[in-house]
This record gives sequence, structure tokens and C-alpha cells, in this order.
Amino acid sequence: MKEKDILLDNIRQGLPLGIAEQVRLTLMLCAPAILAQLASVLLQFIDASMVGSLGAGPSASIGLVSTTTWLMGGFCIALGQGFSVQVAHKLGSNDPSAARIILRQGLLVVVIFSLILSLTGISIASVLPHWLGGEESIRSDASAYFRMYALFLPAMQLGFFGVTMLQCSGDMKIPSLLNILMCVLDVIFNFFLIFPTREISLFGLEFTMPGAGMGVRGAALGTGLAEAVTACLVLYFLLVRNRDLAIVGHGGSFRPTRDILSRAFQISGPMWLQNLVMRGAYVASTLIVAPLGAVSIAANSFAIIAESFCYMPGYGMADAATTLVGQSLGAKRRDLAKSFSRITLYLGVGMMVSLAVVMYFGAGAIMSLLSSDPDVVALGARCLRLEAFAEAGYAASIVTFGAFVGAGDTKVPALLNLISVWAVRIALAVILTPKFGLMGYWIAMFVELNVRGALFVWRIRGDKWMKTSLTDQ
Repeated sequence: MKEKDILLDNIRQGLPLGIAEQVRLTLMLCAPAILAQLASVLLQFIDASMVGSLGAGPSASIGLVSTTTWLMGGFCIALGQGFSVQVAHKLGSNDPSAARIILRQGLLVVVIFSLILSLTGISIASVLPHWLGGEESIRSDASAYFRMYALFLPAMQLGFFGVTMLQCSGDMKIPSLLNILMCVLDVIFNFFLIFPTREISLFGLEFTMPGAGMGVRGAALGTGLAEAVTACLVLYFLLVRNRDLAIVGHGGSFRPTRDILSRAFQISGPMWLQNLVMRGAYVASTLIVAPLGAVSIAANSFAIIAESFCYMPGYGMADAATTLVGQSLGAKRRDLAKSFSRITLYLGVGMMVSLAVVMYFGAGAIMSLLSSDPDVVALGARCLRLEAFAEAGYAASIVTFGAFVGAGDTKVPALLNLISVWAVRIALAVILTPKFGLMGYWIAMFVELNVRGALFVWRIRGDKWMKTSLTDQ
């Protein structure tokens, strides 16, 4: 048995874990997730640069609807975690049979939900760019991109669900490898779908490279196909191969039961509210930024992608925190859950601050990888240099939220996000953006991320977040 599995079993069996073992287990769980995040960011850069090479207009069309895609994706993630957190607690209490019951019910619910969400997205695709205040010249591409995104929502939902289930069981390696594969497939599909058939020179040889020439539509189709392939593989490893959760060979009903659904929505409900709060704020930010023109929209979109360079360790550590805190509390070991929450917080902040230094000094070079437009590059680089000073606060909010989710504590974090994002970020953006352009919006975001980090650190210093209906079972 691998060392990681031995240490996880020690949690479930009530055996002692020293600080060194806790740190080692944390790093073993987060390392694959961080690697996957790194591959995702690098390939997002390549993906975005493919569209960026078409000009500011196509880039702006994707940027216009990106906040809405984040909103819908957030609903998918939140629903899956309503079931995966329960699974983590059941595995922590050494009850894999109960975990599989939750898995089966969750699988049915997310399929139904994703189909409804997909049909909703398709139905609003033609009018969404108008609602968001986009320029007439980019509305057609924006609608086409969003329609294709909505069509593949069920595949994305199943992928999210499978990944969170694998992670809560302690398997970070398979989800990470599959995430890397999805990114690679995305770039390959986009390479052939975005660009037309053209002549290419490689190592002195000239040859014809076939292409569909679909532009923005090709970018959406390529991403959707990559998600569909990956979702199939994720479900295979979850339902057939996973040592704790495989349901093949284990009989059982998929029919939802009231107690499991109730607990799932107790967790997911506040996360949906948070998603509306956070992603709704991003949509509101689009309305604030959109009147600034195509250059500002493109710079804003590319700068957000570039900033994700710093997110990698934060989200990897958050995944580890959810698993470790969830299984520790499922085993009725609150002191261990508290210890893991601190270890993941310290490591996550330290890693993101280190990358923020790199982002500050390399802002111009990073932006130039995403766009060939000098105005877009210059404006985006200024935004990144400012935001480097907010990464510590952002790291704190990302990692601590992962710990809160592991405990099933989602109500108070949702309220803190509501206060932070709307009362600080959007309020300041409304005041500053008309005066300072895109930089005004990023100043508002800089202030808000630091405020949010302070609020979340204040929350995790106490013990109330570990006392939920899920932990009191």
C-alpha cells in the first residue's frame, strides 16, 4: 500500500499523525493537483493566444460571456460538492458502503440538473451578449461561443462530479492526470478547429495543415470535445477502478433519499448563493468594463487568465484541505482537522506569494504570450503588477474555503463573500472605473481580495466552522 493510503487509513482508524506526517500527507495530496493546475494554466495560455492571434474582437467576444460561463460552471461545481463532502465524511468513518450510496444518488441528480442548465443556456445564447452590453460587432461570435459552451455543459458537470468524488477519496493523481489530458486535447482540437487550412513551415519543410477555420466557434467546440472525452475517463476510474467508491460489482439503487438530498442541499445551497454572489459580481463587472471598449475587455480577460498563474498552488491546497478536513471530521478528530486547516493555509499562502513575485516582474512578458496587440499587453501588465500585492489575501480565502467545505460549513463563508464582493469590490468599481478606466476596476479588486482574505482568516481561527450538522451525525 502506498504511503499516502497508509496515512489516510491512519486518519480513519484513529491512529496518531505527527506534524511531519501531516505536512507530508498534505504535500502528497496537493502536488498532483498543483501540477494539473500548472498544465491547465500553461495550456490556457496557449488556448487564449490562439484566439488572441485573431485580434482583439474575437478575444473580446469570449471575454464578454466568460463571466456567465463561470456562473454556470460554479453551479455545477457546488452541486457536486454537496455529495462529495458527504462521501469524504463517510470514508473518514470507514463506511465505504454508505459512501457508494451517496455517490449513486449524486450521479443521478447531477445528470438531471446539468441537462436543465444546458437547455437554459442554449435558450438565452442569442440575447446574452446584448444583456451584457457588448458591442454589436462582437455579439454574433459571443452568442455562438456561449451556445456551444451550454451544449457541452452535461459533460463538464459529470467531469466536475467525478473529479471531486475521486479527490474526496484521497485520489488526487488520476484527476490531475486527466485534467492535464483534457488541456492537451483542448489545444489539439482548437489547433485544427479555430484556424483555416494553411501552409506551415517546420524545420525547413513546407506542408499544408488542414483546419476548419471556425474561429471563436472552433474554440468552444474544441473545449467541449475535450471535456466530453475526459468526463468518460473520469467516470471509468471512479465507477470501475476506485478502491473505495467503485460501484461496478456493488448492487444498489440510484433513487434519491430525503436525508442524503437534504444534506447535499444544505451544503450546496449556500454554495449556490455564493456562486450567485461571486459570479453575479463578475457579470456585474462585465457590465462595468464592457463600455470601456474591446481593448479593455480583452486586457481584462487576458489579465485574469494570466493571474491564474498564481492560483495554482492555492486551488491545489484547497482540494487537499477539503479532503483532509472532511475525512478527519468524519473520523471525529477535530484537533487533526484544525491542524490540517493551518498547514494548508500556511503552505498555500507561501506558494502563491512566491508566484506573485514572478508575476510582478514578468507581467509584460506573460501578457505578450496571450495577445499581439500592444495596447492590450500594456494595459493588462499594469493590472497584473497591482494584483500581485493581493495574492496573499486571495490565497488565504481560497485555501480556507476548501477547509470550510470539508467541514460542510458553507453558510457563513457565503455571507462573508457577499459582504466582501458586493460591498467592497462592486461598490468601489462603480466609483473608480469611470474615473480610471480598467485600472479603476482592478484597484477595487485589489482592495476586495485583501479584505476577503482577512475575513476568512478571522473565521478559521475559531472552532465554530467545524460544528455543522454533518459533523454532528
